[in-house]
Amino acid sequence: MSPAAALEPAAELSVTAEPRGTTAADRRPRLAAYLSAAIIVVVISGFSVIGVLSLLPASVGVFQAGYAVVAAGALLAIQLLWFSRPSARLDSTTSRVLLAVMVVLAYVPLLTFGLLWTTMLVYVGGAALLVLPPRYGWAAVGAVFLSSIGVYQAFGVPPENAVYNAFGTLFYILVFYLLSRLARMVHELHAARTELAQRAVAEQRLAFARDLHDLLGLSLSAIALRGELVSRLMRKSAERAKAELSEITATAQRTLSDVRAVSHGYRELSLEKESRTAESLLSASEIAVRIHLDQGDLPVQVRTMLAKVLREGVTNVLRYSDVEHCEIDVRQQDGKVVLEIVNDGVAVDDPALAPGSALTVLPEEVAALGGRASAKAGADGRFRLRVELPLPGRLDAPVAQGSEERSENAAKQIRRLLPVVMVLMGIGALSHLLQLTPRPWEIALVAGSIVALLALQFSYFNRPSTQLRSAQSYAMLLVQACLIYLPLLPLGPRWVSLPGLLVGSALLVLPPVAGWAFFALNIAAYAAIERLAGADITATIFYTAATVMTSLAVFGLLWLVRLVTELANTRRRLAEMALAEERLRFARDLHDLLGMSLSAIALKSELTARLLPLNRERAAEELTEVLGLTRQALADVRSVASGYRELSLDSESRTAKSVLAAADVRVRMEMLGDELPTPVRTVLAVVLREGVTNVLRHSKVESCEIAMRRTESGISLEIVNDGVECAERARAEEPVAAPRESSPGSGIGNLSHRVADLGGKLTAGVEPDGRFRLRAVVPA
Repeated sequence: MSPAAALEPAAELSVTAEPRGTTAADRRPRLAAYLSAAIIVVVISGFSVIGVLSLLPASVGVFQAGYAVVAAGALLAIQLLWFSRPSARLDSTTSRVLLAVMVVLAYVPLLTFGLLWTTMLVYVGGAALLVLPPRYGWAAVGAVFLSSIGVYQAFGVPPENAVYNAFGTLFYILVFYLLSRLARMVHELHAARTELAQRAVAEQRLAFARDLHDLLGLSLSAIALRGELVSRLMRKSAERAKAELSEITATAQRTLSDVRAVSHGYRELSLEKESRTAESLLSASEIAVRIHLDQGDLPVQVRTMLAKVLREGVTNVLRYSDVEHCEIDVRQQDGKVVLEIVNDGVAVDDPALAPGSALTVLPEEVAALGGRASAKAGADGRFRLRVELPLPGRLDAPVAQGSEERSENAAKQIRRLLPVVMVLMGIGALSHLLQLTPRPWEIALVAGSIVALLALQFSYFNRPSTQLRSAQSYAMLLVQACLIYLPLLPLGPRWVSLPGLLVGSALLVLPPVAGWAFFALNIAAYAAIERLAGADITATIFYTAATVMTSLAVFGLLWLVRLVTELANTRRRLAEMALAEERLRFARDLHDLLGMSLSAIALKSELTARLLPLNRERAAEELTEVLGLTRQALADVRSVASGYRELSLDSESRTAKSVLAAADVRVRMEMLGDELPTPVRTVLAVVLREGVTNVLRHSKVESCEIAMRRTESGISLEIVNDGVECAERARAEEPVAAPRESSPGSGIGNLSHRVADLGGKLTAGVEPDGRFRLRAVVPA
């Protein structure tokens, strides 16, 4: 009797078996690393110990015993301390030298120990697959396999036994390789998901830059241009200058509304909402529209991109006065989602395709998600905008390549090799059966049960998507137990099966306590069956230990393959989380950096218009400040798009004083002259901006006090103003000492997040005397 493979060392897994893993994403990499390390140590160490113990009784003298222990210990040390270590460089000179040392340690002792040392050839095959390129690695495995057969035959082992033992060697070569490779993959995927998140954020920042340019760049440039025009008109025509100032004020107010809208609404676009809006706009323009929306369940990125394309496409349709019909079609086909917008009334030389137009930018944005976009006018006067985006499973490939792509390819290779390992277990069991009986019906019975066991394993337990803790999984375990143990009744002492599959799968499916109890029960039952069949104590220990190691190997490989899949999904979720956090950061920066500038531009433009008939010199000064604020706002647009921006606290304080004075607010300002750390200085500058913006919202404010002091808790910045109206006062009663759930761009709510990130505290509220106090304390 025998388990699947010929030689299987015995040991016990010293890690909590919780095959479902944990639901916390941050614990999975750590648990996977612990599990892989524990199984590798147990399996490989046990293999070496049993190999040495099996040859010691045949050794002659202390010297040979020491020789065996040293050689086996050296093989074990090289495997565990280098080849099984995830951080080891397998493509280095050190790895190649250690592989050569392994070849010497595996083959030279054959001259002394002969047949009993053949099991140690496993180390060479496993290391060769890790170190050498695939072509040479598999050739080396073939050489080890053939050499093991040659050694067995050289010592007079019958051919069927030689093949059986050689398959056991091949089995362990693949087990060593898979366990080491999976442990390495856990490490690689953990690093790759960070890389993916960083690349996704970088691409999102490019999208921010485009959006900011489209939304704010033109408006601010128009304000700057009109400001220069007003500067020239002030000496020629006061009326025209005043009209231009009104336009500047209106543009600034519209842009400020856009900033607030974007900071509140920079989130996922709704394809359904965009389609309803498109239908309404086209119908209002007397365009016959037909919309077919069959989107199904789409990822956020795909859904948002389609909504954006739909918006741009409808905007393009509305540009033409001769359009009478428009068709909008969204459908899924062949693993992708397709959006088509077709309209008539367009000439072949369509200006929408001119360089720099919105539609010419779409192919780049769509390509970033792995899709394709085309926009062209046909000879029949119909314009067709078509976008194709891949559905999940193909969406990740273009986002991040390099280490992630290599890890995914390795995962596919391991999933292909796992069935090979289990087939080898079946071949080993059948080879052993041929040594026990020549009866065809017994061979057919065992072969049929093994084929059924492997089919069940491949179709159910090997699938990462299988729901483990379910009634169906428990039923499948029962079927597996029947396929393994029922043939024992007719076969008796000639019973051969694969109990390791059952025990390994049970450790994966059952709760931890039940799983390990089932493990102990089956191992004890197997040992009892061996003794009842007449095996001596040595054979019973050997075969029982083999079953233990087969079970642990099956359990470890199945769980680690599932963890690889879970880590890939976690990596994808983390990338989406990184995008969401970056969008939130963008919304906050957009509001915090541009809100006050645009408010000040609108306010000073109105002031300039009022001063123009009364005091041209003062009006010219105010206009100069408007132009300066506009240039600053344009710089802020660039800084928000490019990332972190260091603000000047001195510059912000001067701007705040000037803006408040322009609004006829008495200002008393007390600032520190100390040099502060850059993060502290930047956050306090943003707090000052938002605080002054808050003051400007209240029309009855007459005085404002701004004071920055050094306290025991760090640096405090206080902004106190009067004139808060009752409604405003009621909303401000609740302090915001800790960050609260607030939408992007919610002003003071954003500041609480920023201050808390530095370990500080922000409070805002109305005091009993009717004054509004905003106070930020930041450690410094």
